[in-house]
Amino acid sequence: MPPPRTGGRAEARRAAQGKGGGRGGKDGGKDAGKDGGRGAGKDGGRPEAAAGGGRAAARNSRKPKKNVKKIVAWSAAGVLVLIAGAGGAIYFKLNANIKSFDGDAIATDRPPEAQADADGNKPVNVLLIGSDSRGSNNSDLGGGSADGGARSDTTILLHVYADHKHAVGISIPRNAKVPIPPCKLPNGKWTKGSSSDLFNAAFSVGGSDGGNPACAQNTVEKLTGIRVDHTIVVDFNGFSAMTKAVNGVDICLPKAIYEGDVNPNLHRKGDLVLPQGKQTVQGQQALDYVRLRHGIGDGSDIGRMKRQQAFLSSLASKVKKDGLSPTNLLPLADAATKSLVVDPGLASADKLLSFGLSLKNIDMHDLKFVTAPWRYRTQDKDLDLVQPDANKLWETLKADQTIDGQNATGQQPDAAASPSAPAAPQSAAPSAPAAPVADAGNSSIKVAVYNGTTENGLAGKATAQLKAAKFAATTAGQAASTKYKTTMIEYGSGQKANADKVAALFPGASVEAGNSAGVTLIVGKDFSAANGGGATGPSTGTGGAAANGTPAPPAPLPTTVTNDARSADDDICANTTYGSGG
Repeated sequence: MPPPRTGGRAEARRAAQGKGGGRGGKDGGKDAGKDGGRGAGKDGGRPEAAAGGGRAAARNSRKPKKNVKKIVAWSAAGVLVLIAGAGGAIYFKLNANIKSFDGDAIATDRPPEAQADADGNKPVNVLLIGSDSRGSNNSDLGGGSADGGARSDTTILLHVYADHKHAVGISIPRNAKVPIPPCKLPNGKWTKGSSSDLFNAAFSVGGSDGGNPACAQNTVEKLTGIRVDHTIVVDFNGFSAMTKAVNGVDICLPKAIYEGDVNPNLHRKGDLVLPQGKQTVQGQQALDYVRLRHGIGDGSDIGRMKRQQAFLSSLASKVKKDGLSPTNLLPLADAATKSLVVDPGLASADKLLSFGLSLKNIDMHDLKFVTAPWRYRTQDKDLDLVQPDANKLWETLKADQTIDGQNATGQQPDAAASPSAPAAPQSAAPSAPAAPVADAGNSSIKVAVYNGTTENGLAGKATAQLKAAKFAATTAGQAASTKYKTTMIEYGSGQKANADKVAALFPGASVEAGNSAGVTLIVGKDFSAANGGGATGPSTGTGGAAANGTPAPPAPLPTTVTNDARSADDDICANTTYGSGG
């Protein structure tokens, strides 16, 4: 059969549609497909291409834009599909990295969950465990001991306050004597527990290479009375990889460290491992820093915990400074998830990411680290937790009070002072809550509500009370003075009757003419007292009941705790050792 005749309208149509002409077909590069040599493909806009294919080709060659738009549109769609596919691949990769421990090993007799406030805010308690497991090539980095198993090299209870703007990490000494509750073994049986054992023995229950995170969590809940919402275990490989993913972490040492300090069994000084002063470390060097005990201070775990707190502070500051962009987060997430073991509640990439992003508003100055109050035992080299100081610390966390006494329950402070709000303090007068009186006419009465005290959230409470009575109330912020003892209602021209309606909801409130238009409400301490508050703000603590039946604020923490606290923005060279010698 002779080959088809070239030229003509049919070929021109095929060329214009990108299907090839001449010897077109699949390649099209020698005709009108890719190169448009004798058709209307790539160069179809040129007259010489049109001339070779008849009038139809010429007409199509004059209309390339429509086809270009289609090509661009389909190309864009293809790119979006590729991006979505890559995102899915990343998600599944991270998900596949994550391992979780047996949720059935968590004790059933647990402290109650923290209650959310009216806005749904609640604190989160996370147990962070550094494992010295020899499994998964960790022995190459110095993990574990020759007899196998895993121990908790470091344990920190991180309390994220309900406002998610403050957090505190409590280091629990690994050689503190504590009660160990019954724990589940790898064979499914439960131990009887112990009235007193080393704290890090809990993680070793069962002797598995992965440790026993659930037992450590049960022990912390038994010890503190605080419900642990999540537990995260990271081994040496994971720690090393994370430090590399952030391109190193800044540290500082008061003296140079040598091989003999890192490994006392070497019995000689050895080569320099970490020089004195500021430096950036990652991988093995970072591990050497956080695990270092000997050759600095008194060689105790107390000094090591201080360095671990300094390291975590520096790491958090580094991540915060670099930003939470995908470029920065993905390498860190990939490195972390490869060596993490988490509770079932965190066992997915989206849950871990959601938790991580929930910490983004914590200022580094408001991220604190302290060590649970301790003392050396007289009969051995182990530690006891000091009472009642330790219990005061746990009560402070349960009350969502910061270690310096701030209320962080999630009720945010009212906005900055308004220049229009009165500043003069008022005299005291008793006040009692009144039931809202709904009136259809109230909806036209606008009320600006200010907080005239130092207690967080009062303006919001008063605004809610007014809205329940159908007033058009708005929380305006903090008054210029925080010394109002009595609630004040001010009114502008022609607003006296409206002010009296507002006053009916706040018995004992003063009603006076003011300079502002409309009605202004400044709540005082009498409103706080009538609504279950106190002079220093509400508390959700369990440190005893006040006279009105509400929980009393926890007792102030001793200076032995507060004076030793570290903020994440502190000088990295400060407070990194304990004792003398070495």
